[in-house]
Amino acid sequence: MASGATDSATASGSPLLLFPASLISDELTHSLPAGFSIRPLARDDYRRGFYDCLRVLTWVADPTESAFQQLFDEMAEARGTYYFVVIERAEEGGDSNNGSNRRRIVGTGALVVEKKFIHDHGKVGHIEEISIAQELHGKGLGHKMMQTLDSIATKVGCYKCILNCDSSTEKFYVKCGYHNSGIEMSRYFEEAKDSYHRG
Repeated sequence: MASGATDSATASGSPLLLFPASLISDELTHSLPAGFSIRPLARDDYRRGFYDCLRVLTWVADPTESAFQQLFDEMAEARGTYYFVVIERAEEGGDSNNGSNRRRIVGTGALVVEKKFIHDHGKVGHIEEISIAQELHGKGLGHKMMQTLDSIATKVGCYKCILNCDSSTEKFYVKCGYHNSGIEMSRYFEEAKDSYHRG
């Protein structure tokens, strides 16, 4: 079990969270529509549809639950670096306190914090993997996710956040307060795969 994770499950029985839930403000939590909640990624989120939600965004393969937990533990050990956030929805007839099968993850997003030697050893936040379930597009959940990640970035001391996007999502990020500030470039060190698009 990861020593870097928080809200230990050993004493209270609650899920092990990737980072302290207190970094997500009550104001943002209460601003979500009824039936939805937002929180840090938990070590037992594999069966709540985490990867199904990510598949709306891109190809993710088919990892096992143990592989998910291993990566979770590695991220938890890198304290102050990875802040994965999920939005979940209570299924019809479900209860947020009645088991993982009663709630499903319908939104994901991540803040990855990079420490710099420049800017007085400042921190830059990288916004990654923003994905909302297809049937919930246009409901404002993506904007709530971005507000949450920006708020966390401010609380952990980032002096700015940056992200990469394509032209189809540019307007959304402009509405979230971001602007075009350069050109993204990439170089791949693997052969192209037919199963997903490489930008």
